[in-house]
Amino acid sequence: IEFNKAADEAGVDAMRWLYASHIPDQNLLFGYKAIDEARKKLITLWNVYSFFVTYANVDDFDPRSAPVPFAERNVLDRWILGTLQRVVAEAHRAYSGYHVHTLMRQVERFIEDLSNWWLRRSRRRFWKSEVGADKLAAYQTLHEVLVTLTEVLAPVIPFVTEEMYQNLVRQADPGAEESVHHRTFPVANADAVDEALETRMTLLLDIVERGRNAREEAKIK
Repeated sequence: IEFNKAADEAGVDAMRWLYASHIPDQNLLFGYKAIDEARKKLITLWNVYSFFVTYANVDDFDPRSAPVPFAERNVLDRWILGTLQRVVAEAHRAYSGYHVHTLMRQVERFIEDLSNWWLRRSRRRFWKSEVGADKLAAYQTLHEVLVTLTEVLAPVIPFVTEEMYQNLVRQADPGAEESVHHRTFPVANADAVDEALETRMTLLLDIVERGRNAREEAKIK
């Protein structure tokens, strides 16, 4: 999968991402740098999606397989799924209140955590030769996250989310809604939110970030 598969549509969605992320009562100094930053954020999401598709094809992953119980999933899975519910809840508030930029800030942080934390620490689970419960849980977790993000972001980036939806959902289930724009908007599942786990993970991420900053200041690779 290449990001430029639908380059024109991706360019439009990058523009929409830029404007949706902007605080409306402030001036937007538009330029190549601003649109490139928006494009990079969109590419991060696409790269996570591309990773999933690549390995799901190798392992013949079927999203309709019986789900691994939530309580039995890896702590990283429970954390990212819980965080996803907060994104969904914020989407309801942001869209109904016409302040989409607050949603986009949360989405951008979520995608960064998904790519740089959850996925980097879950790669070996996808690389396992045997398809056990942990590997299946990794696939199911990432699939749920990506599908939910297509539903949440469809009003903002309609072309990229449609491309993702057709591959993630319609390819496996032709009986599903014809388009992501025909889907019922997701509802947050409060039972998936573990506040104690989120607190511990936030602390861990803060420690890691401080370590990275100290390493950069000391010029250690």
